[in-house]
Amino acid sequence: MKILIVTPTYYPDVNGAAYFAQRLAQYLRKREHGVLVIAPSRSMRHETYESDGVSVFGIRSFPVFINNFRIAQSFFVKELLCEKIKDFSPDVIHLQSHFLFNKTAMNIAKELKIPLIGTNHFMPENLIHYLPLPKKAKKYIRKLAWNQFLDIFKKLDIVTTPTQTGSKMLKEIGFSKEVHSLSNGIDLNIFNPKNDGQYLRQKYHLPENPLILYLGRLDREKNINLLIEAFAQALKKIDAHFVIAGIGAEEKNLKKTAERLNIANSVTFTGFVSNEDKPNLYTLADCFVIAGIAELQSIATMEAMASGLPIIAVNAMALPHLVKHGKNGFLFKLEDVPSVAKYIIQILSNRALRDKMSQKSLEMIKEHDINASIFEFESLYQSLIDKYEKSFIKV
Repeated sequence: MKILIVTPTYYPDVNGAAYFAQRLAQYLRKREHGVLVIAPSRSMRHETYESDGVSVFGIRSFPVFINNFRIAQSFFVKELLCEKIKDFSPDVIHLQSHFLFNKTAMNIAKELKIPLIGTNHFMPENLIHYLPLPKKAKKYIRKLAWNQFLDIFKKLDIVTTPTQTGSKMLKEIGFSKEVHSLSNGIDLNIFNPKNDGQYLRQKYHLPENPLILYLGRLDREKNINLLIEAFAQALKKIDAHFVIAGIGAEEKNLKKTAERLNIANSVTFTGFVSNEDKPNLYTLADCFVIAGIAELQSIATMEAMASGLPIIAVNAMALPHLVKHGKNGFLFKLEDVPSVAKYIIQILSNRALRDKMSQKSLEMIKEHDINASIFEFESLYQSLIDKYEKSFIKV
């Protein structure tokens, strides 16, 4: 098959949608499918390049100074996109968003009678917190954003989302079509307890103390301030270290929080972590913590589970699909800082409990093997291609 992936965000962007699109392209390519990715360029010009063996066409883009994110030109690109799509001649087009040039790509696909599938990674909460607006205005923008989503995704042939929670959310906003729940998947050969991260202990000057880890974007909806406050409380009872890995708009504020609580020496901010270092960093940790309230699945949590870590997670959105309270970790209510501190203490001070939860994480993550996820996407692609071959004369 020849699959065109159209995405508003791609490596080296740091977010779940970019990571999913990158891995989907890589694994489809490994399975000998033809793959082309259309994404924002990394400069203010159009560019063609290869990323880990995958062909990428970058549309001229402009920096927005948030997490190194870039927004691609969306006006006057239809002719260019049409040319690229015709040259590649895909059997199916997979949209990763309803934003910007994704809509243009959809219109071209309709004109050329090319099957369309879309995966929803979108939640307004991931964007609205950047806007310095009153609650009423944010509520209006949230509704407008979902209406734009509905306008595009209702025209697609197949729609997927990573979890049942994501499917339910789309139904609640008025999306009437069937939604397929397909896990983002995790490569258990890359993320596993056999990795060795000892060299990272030296790279980041980490002590031999027990470590808790957060890895992901450092943005407001991730509620990392709450985790730092809980860690400060836990430090009164145990000797430990907190590793906060990733980049984001809140990094300076988070460092100030650690300084205000007089625990700066017990918190390490690593900055951006490469794909090479990431699997090894998990194995240094004794526990993974996450407090994001807008997780449609959380690839980072799955990576931590595959690395054999107990998880302490906020009881919100799709995280309870991955974390079973008292089994492979603990769930807490948002803002319940004392409970987070208590759970950190329990896990780091009880080796038997930590080992038990570690084994449960390893058992539970098996159902998210990326090979199964890629097979499901291949099946959806083929079903669409077969349907179109029966319905249309190929252009």
